[in-house]
Amino acid sequence: MAGLSLQHPWAFAFGLLGNVISFMTYLAPIPTFYRIYKSKSTEGFQSVPYVVALFSAMLWIYYALLKTNEGLLITINAAGCVIETVYIVVYLAYAPKKTKVFTAKIMLLFNVGIFGLILLFTLLLSEGERRVVSLGWVCVGFSVSVFVAPLSIIRRVIQTKSVEYMPFPLSLSLTLSAVVWFLYGLLIKDKYVALPNIIGFAFGVAQMGLYVFYMNKTPVVAEGKEAGKLPAAAEEYVAVNIAKLSPALPEKSSEVHPVTEMATIPRTCAIEAAAAAAENRDVLDFISRGPAVEVA
Repeated sequence: MAGLSLQHPWAFAFGLLGNVISFMTYLAPIPTFYRIYKSKSTEGFQSVPYVVALFSAMLWIYYALLKTNEGLLITINAAGCVIETVYIVVYLAYAPKKTKVFTAKIMLLFNVGIFGLILLFTLLLSEGERRVVSLGWVCVGFSVSVFVAPLSIIRRVIQTKSVEYMPFPLSLSLTLSAVVWFLYGLLIKDKYVALPNIIGFAFGVAQMGLYVFYMNKTPVVAEGKEAGKLPAAAEEYVAVNIAKLSPALPEKSSEVHPVTEMATIPRTCAIEAAAAAAENRDVLDFISRGPAVEVA
């Protein structure tokens, strides 16, 4: 195997290191799902990131199988498929009916529909090396779109001058992963593995630079239409903090309200809570300052 051959010791070393870093990244959401299990509620968390991660792992396994001799790509993405599937099963077990239906739809779209079309077209419309090339560019395109996704979070950090939506450890791990997999792709001369990680490294460095620049800045509240809107990837981070404030709510209310629904909490409930103001503007001001609780 190219990645495992002793003729490519550095490729093996970087591929193995990439497996370790990527595996740890896959395990990062465990506290979130432990919280879901303990509370028996998804608490406003989103399922989309895990469905997309499962789709990405399936796509790279297919590419590695077509190319052959890519054991290191297969091992980490096989692990990713298992881990993401477990996350989705736990999510579906405790999600409300409406959210379960939505999750099932996007799974059918990505993991059955789009993946099935890619499988069909690559098998029927190309063969041999052309098939590998076609699938390689599909993988590059999808990987680039995944790396570009944090642009909404970067925009939010600049608007609010707050880094609470962009944890530094996660940015660092993703940057290291991009560097390691770029070097692996470079050493085995696989541009489809190397190219998207150049963009991943650039965005990772940009995120860490923004973190250092804004970490000691005084947060501000976004105005206009953007006030009250959070990036999808940031909703989970904020939801954890909001959920930790739930004991302050009246005992009659056992439901944890996600950020997007905070404006609908009755005024009397907000007064009794004493941790949130009556108007949505005050809630957003609270979020921009950052709640004084630790993330699980």
